[in-house]
Amino acid sequence: MHIDYGPGDALLVVDMQNDFCEGGALAVAGGRGLIPGINAEIAAASAAGALVIASRDWHPVDHASFTHRGGSWPPHCIQDTRGAAFHPDLALPDEALRVSKATAFDADAYSAFDATGLAGYLHERNITRVVICGLALDVCVRATALDARHAGFATLLLAPLSAAVDPDSADDCLAELERAGVEVRQ
Repeated sequence: MHIDYGPGDALLVVDMQNDFCEGGALAVAGGRGLIPGINAEIAAASAAGALVIASRDWHPVDHASFTHRGGSWPPHCIQDTRGAAFHPDLALPDEALRVSKATAFDADAYSAFDATGLAGYLHERNITRVVICGLALDVCVRATALDARHAGFATLLLAPLSAAVDPDSADDCLAELERAGVEVRQ
């Protein structure tokens, strides 16, 4: 997949964490298999002077989204645990921004833009396009792409480098994103 990156671009890698890859608390089938392609994108973006960002779920121990609190998800990506760490094969450069989301006890956040200040930061840096990939397509990747568009960024989703929790929802999710103005690269 060839993307022409430049200094006005940000590559946003969504939630490539141990808990979302095979063997994790909330594993997405095929998650680990995305890493070589994502690493190639990170290298290309870095070489072209684009900003590289990695978002992560960073939940407190007793987060509102967890089933024991009435939420939808099993405990996952708990702060400072192995499950919350980025997958060890993900080649994030030292200068990559790390954005933590869903850090409040009482509120969930699926988007890397939700209560993180990321949109303002990117506007200050004169970023005009956000290129998105990662996990999970039908949850956090979807929310992040929609919020990137809402914040006024040209938004490109790298569909082959994203995987869905529910593979049957992927086509509907991609269609929704296209309707919202996200360019979907297949």
